[in-house]
Amino acid sequence: MKKIKKSFKIILALLAICTFNVNCNEDDLNQSNPNAVTPSSFWKSEEDAKKGIIGAYSPLTNILYYSRFEIFLSDYRDDVINGFGTSDRTQVSYFNTDPAGNPVKWVWQAMYQGVTRANEVLFRVPDIDMDQQTKDNILGEAHFLRAFNYFNLLNNWRNIPLLQVPFSEIEDPLSIVQATPEEVWALIESDLKSAQSLLPDSWPSNETGRATAGAATGYLGKALLYQNKYAEAKAEFSKIMGGSYQLMDNYAHNFTEEFENNAESLFEIQLIADGNGGWGGDAPGRGKGSGFQPDLAPAGFTNQDGMSVNQWALDLFLDERTINNEIDPRTYSTFFFNTTETTTYEGGVLSSRTYGNQTYEEVFGAAGTTTYGNKYTDWAFNGLSQSLAEGWHGAGNNLRMLRYADVLLMFAEAEFMLNGSTQVALDAINEVRERVDLAPHASITLQDIEDERIKELTFERTRYFDLLRWGKVVERIVNNSDFKSNSAGTSAYKPGREYIAIPQNELDQNPNLVQNPGY
Repeated sequence: MKKIKKSFKIILALLAICTFNVNCNEDDLNQSNPNAVTPSSFWKSEEDAKKGIIGAYSPLTNILYYSRFEIFLSDYRDDVINGFGTSDRTQVSYFNTDPAGNPVKWVWQAMYQGVTRANEVLFRVPDIDMDQQTKDNILGEAHFLRAFNYFNLLNNWRNIPLLQVPFSEIEDPLSIVQATPEEVWALIESDLKSAQSLLPDSWPSNETGRATAGAATGYLGKALLYQNKYAEAKAEFSKIMGGSYQLMDNYAHNFTEEFENNAESLFEIQLIADGNGGWGGDAPGRGKGSGFQPDLAPAGFTNQDGMSVNQWALDLFLDERTINNEIDPRTYSTFFFNTTETTTYEGGVLSSRTYGNQTYEEVFGAAGTTTYGNKYTDWAFNGLSQSLAEGWHGAGNNLRMLRYADVLLMFAEAEFMLNGSTQVALDAINEVRERVDLAPHASITLQDIEDERIKELTFERTRYFDLLRWGKVVERIVNNSDFKSNSAGTSAYKPGREYIAIPQNELDQNPNLVQNPGY
């Protein structure tokens, strides 16, 4: 299975297709280059269509996107992570975003790169004479990827341009304006419904990692939940519950390279440690491995500023014991913390360990009080002595974007918002709890659902956006400046800064674009 997954990752790395340029020079003396790739010369065959869709996946593995920098626009903004320093990497987290800052510009750019490549596929592939099933699958992937990127753009920036055709087909680029959030949500829903009908339930083993109908359904349910469309969201989640997706027996198996693309995973970013390096870009030869691990790793195991975990989060994990009166096993997978306690789980004994199989006391001493991240570091599998032992892209551990456990918890939330603490809501949340030996809830509140999401999904790019959609960013983060005490507190907050500033270079290029409120 590992060779199969690696095969798809290599294809993803090598077949990155750049956005095409069209030569519109009207001077007859300027002859076009016959070797230049243009839309009219490229989109001819089924093979071209396949290369095009792999190119649409490729920005996801860009170090400016999920390979690294996206984490500063998601996890680093929540109430769990307390990022060190006041660089442009932490500015978004303490509400002092510089519109000209690199992460803001870079992540926006990578997300729109994904959108434009999906638009190319959707515009060009229907005219290619090719196998209809293959064509449908490729178009389904393009619909999914466009929706996926717009979902991220909308939840980070809210007021964004909505492009649905290739840039070369827009007569006047300076006529582009920002769409309303409702318009963007409508396209996301439409794209995901199209993806549902066009995508296969699974791919051949040598193409594992490509979007499936199940991924489209899961994200459609998530998009509906984010809009408080609880009945519609519940209906979508129901379609994939009790079917081919299931929880892994061992929670930790969701965060190691050894168990990538497992039965619990609906969609994940295919990362690979292939020995390549390079900064930025997604061209062939650029590194496609995980670059965000140094930003989660404990102090002393990273050359980056890093972060610590706010005490309330560890306390939440420790407040409830398992049915065997032990620490929740998810705590060890998520955090590196000061404890000598152990938990017996899935035939093994869990303890607080980090790179080099070292205990907390060995690294920070028995009196240490700071808690650090542990999820995705994968040190036990890859044997790394620290997060950058093999360079920026030295870890190939996939980033899981949507797991079945998240689907169950979102279903429980949708059902609770509709009907309260019903048996079906309890069944969903208790299935997640049973996996880690916690006693079943006899009844639940919305706070119970929120707490379970924290314990199950911390460091999985969800917490800040949960707070945002629940309207709790001010309550949980702004009003608790100590959660950002490692950087600059939260005094820079102004209403509207729950969302990120529109990149300044975009405003400079298009006078129709308006900066977000608060900046």
